[in-house]
Amino acid sequence: MKKWLFLFLLPTLMMGQTTFQQAEAYFKIEQFSKAKPLFLQYLKDHPNHEKTREYLGDIAGHAKDWDEAMEYYETLVEANDTSANYHFKYGGAMGMKALSVSKIRALGYIGDIKDHFERAASLDPNHIEVRWALVEYYIQLPGIVGGSEKKAIAYANELGEISPVDGYLANGYIAEYSNRPEDAEKFYKKAIEVGGSEHTYEKLTSLYEKNNRPKEAIENASKSLKVHQRNQLNYQIGKISAQYNLDSEYGIKCLKAYIENHSAKDGVPKDWAYYRLAQIYKNKGEKQTALQWIDKALTSRPNFEEAQKERKLIEAL
Repeated sequence: MKKWLFLFLLPTLMMGQTTFQQAEAYFKIEQFSKAKPLFLQYLKDHPNHEKTREYLGDIAGHAKDWDEAMEYYETLVEANDTSANYHFKYGGAMGMKALSVSKIRALGYIGDIKDHFERAASLDPNHIEVRWALVEYYIQLPGIVGGSEKKAIAYANELGEISPVDGYLANGYIAEYSNRPEDAEKFYKKAIEVGGSEHTYEKLTSLYEKNNRPKEAIENASKSLKVHQRNQLNYQIGKISAQYNLDSEYGIKCLKAYIENHSAKDGVPKDWAYYRLAQIYKNKGEKQTALQWIDKALTSRPNFEEAQKERKLIEAL
């Protein structure tokens, strides 16, 4: 509501503001197409204004124009080599650029990415984002080109000194990536104990799903649902129930609750909940009820390929 009120009042609020203030107001409500020309105009008149360059780099990054983002961040690093934020953003833009090109071309960015991330980390001992970036950098790279689980763990432990929950999550991520699910489980449980956010529960539930432990996945998602009352968890529980033919009545209850309380912010369309209900009833051998739900899914979305395939399976009962 506040955002819409701000949008309504924006023209009035902008009266008497500088070009930069107008652009910044547009940027904060993510109207980047309106913010960019104003920032460009302001930069033309104030070529040494660092914040304007940073905003333009951020807008380019939002548009996935990594070359343009890199140009803005590079000039910022050259102008202020002691800014951890500038080094972090420049290294991040290079990292995204590396992901968008061939593996051979990407090798040319690896050294510079590492240098800028590590420079940012040394400049700001409390910079959480860059330490997360370094954890991912060292754990995902093969050892032959600089990857190192030992270094990834070192930065994860630095994260733990700044934010214990981030430290446990980072160490869990490293253990999971390195195929040590038991260690990952321990770290994610610690993250839940210390932080208890939705994200901490999500990481543990996802780990259980990936390692074919649906019972534990449902139990953990149910705990999160009790704590956070997030409707999307109703769908997740129902999905696991359908996929693994587990706790059918509980799965049905959760999926129906998801449908009843559904809103756009839940992310998963209701037709997927209809599809999962059809799967559960198919698992129970209740063909007619399963057909009712799968037809509801197909009525909602006629080109729903998964539902079309599922209907054939149900018909074959």
